[in-house]
Amino acid sequence: MNFKVVEKFVSVNGEGPLCGQLAVFIRFASCNLNCSYCDTAWANKVDVPYELMTDKDIYDYIKSTEIKNITLTGGEPLIQEGIIELLERLSKDSELHIEIETNGSVILDKFSHIENPPSFTMDYKLPSSNMEDKMALDNFKYLSKKDTIKFVSGSLEDLERAKNLIDTYSLVDRTRLYISPVFGKIPMDKIVEFMQDNKMNGVNLQVQLHKVIWDPKKRGV
Repeated sequence: MNFKVVEKFVSVNGEGPLCGQLAVFIRFASCNLNCSYCDTAWANKVDVPYELMTDKDIYDYIKSTEIKNITLTGGEPLIQEGIIELLERLSKDSELHIEIETNGSVILDKFSHIENPPSFTMDYKLPSSNMEDKMALDNFKYLSKKDTIKFVSGSLEDLERAKNLIDTYSLVDRTRLYISPVFGKIPMDKIVEFMQDNKMNGVNLQVQLHKVIWDPKKRGV
């Protein structure tokens, strides 16, 4: 099975519980959504340049870096043909910590049989993304404390919707939660004020570290 890989590199995790730690990033081409604020839309274009890599090629590259945190991203990794075979290969290496960034539209139940399943970081699409109608709400029941839900928020409406979901599905008790601002759309102090006003215990404010260290449009970081 060949995968269309548009980027592979080592950098620091910019988000989530491993923020600031080194990770190997494998970015796949193609996505099934078209979010208003997408910062990797270039990876979703039909004519994007890519490298064809087998699951063994990807594994060998990862091992060559000597980095143990692995982030599979995109695009949308879970729509890649053969992704289960890749995950099964990677999961056999107990030294690796596999994380998948997924957009919340792909049902996660079919990945539960993998012997050492990856950690999922699910980016739930709020109203300003224009993609909330594509979200698979059933995914909330497949997430555990090893996983993460990220609410990318660009408005007060987004924040209110995130709180509604957190409360309705008791997400604080299920998994790790982060609120991240749409870059340049909402001041972070407004998010903090919202969290304070609503007593949002167990929810983390998140800054995209890679956009602080480097130019926000820089690739390969």
